[in-house]
Amino acid sequence: MAYRQVLLLAAAAIAAAILLAPASAEDFTVGDAAGWTLKYPAVWTDGKAFVVGDSLMFMYPSDKHNVMEVMGTDFKAYNVTGNALGTWNSGSDTVPLAKVGRRWFVCGVGNHCAQGMKFLVVTADSSAQAPAAPPSSSASFVSGAISQAMAAAGAVAAAALMF
Repeated sequence: MAYRQVLLLAAAAIAAAILLAPASAEDFTVGDAAGWTLKYPAVWTDGKAFVVGDSLMFMYPSDKHNVMEVMGTDFKAYNVTGNALGTWNSGSDTVPLAKVGRRWFVCGVGNHCAQGMKFLVVTADSSAQAPAAPPSSSASFVSGAISQAMAAAGAVAAAALMF
């Protein structure tokens, strides 16, 4: 009897650990294959859910572009000479999304911002339910792994009940 209770407790602990594990942070390459260039797709953020802990990776030729974080008013006015909240220019920059809120990014070179090198990212709390995004292969993998773990935990519990 005690052995069965130990097995049930172990199965429940395994299932709880898997179900309660936090989602891992995601690194988003801005512009996907196009990168942070004049070919940057204006709809890049569509369908993406950004949460605290994620990062934006900007890949671009450093002699042609940069990354500036600006206020919303500067973003709307294409003002790249205002007070930048941050500027990156290495050509391979990672910007962590460390808090909830809106952040505006532009290219500060020439008129690149006016040509479409700009976007707004809205970061949600990682513990809040994010808006539904199209399923990805990683989401399918996680879902499958949880299903398999639950099935294994159920099998352990069923086996424990037989003893």
